[in-house]
Amino acid sequence: MTDIDWTAAAEALDTNGWAVLPKLLDPDICERIAVLYDAPEHFRSHVIMARHGFGRGEYRYFAYPLPETVQALRTRLYPPLAAIANRWHLRMGLDRRFPASHAGWLAECHAAGQTRPTPLLLRYGPGDYNCLHQDLYGAHVFPLQLAVLLSAPTRDFAGGEFVLTEQRPRMQSRAAVVPLTQGDAVVFAVNQRPVRGGKGDYRVTMRHGVSAVHIGRRHTLGIIFHDAQ
Repeated sequence: MTDIDWTAAAEALDTNGWAVLPKLLDPDICERIAVLYDAPEHFRSHVIMARHGFGRGEYRYFAYPLPETVQALRTRLYPPLAAIANRWHLRMGLDRRFPASHAGWLAECHAAGQTRPTPLLLRYGPGDYNCLHQDLYGAHVFPLQLAVLLSAPTRDFAGGEFVLTEQRPRMQSRAAVVPLTQGDAVVFAVNQRPVRGGKGDYRVTMRHGVSAVHIGRRHTLGIIFHDAQ
């Protein structure tokens, strides 16, 4: 994993609700994670999106113990993101504050009955897409998550852009298409984020999805920091 410019990431998150972490994973690590998809012993469940109206494509939730890289991403990225999350909650007038370590946060999730791991591996083929959604999973929600593109655009697939929408009060939705290359991660708001207005901060609602893949196969690693009910 590469070093991260957290100052730049925090500024982008405050401005847009998302930030790209370039080359977070090396290509060989991306490929090693992607091939895990066909090893079901690593996973606790398998979801076919069309069966639930989520879109087209499929994904698998990892089981505990998580693969080493997935566990390392959760552990390493959580502390700086928790500092941003706590600042956001203060600005939005929310009482919850997040502990400094991911182990401390998971202890709170598990005490509330949210014990199922949420990191997931997604696979898309031609015509597949992911509808706009939020990954909430219970009352205990960490407000930031990330997606790592494991496949190489143009070489492995075409289409399949990562898409975010933002709904501001009494305004039309704003959409963003996030450019990613293999190994890049996008960190983004799970649900709501603060925006500075003329009379102080207000909340906007975020959703994310993936546009249709035209050709090839696209793998993505999703890292969610709260566990599921």
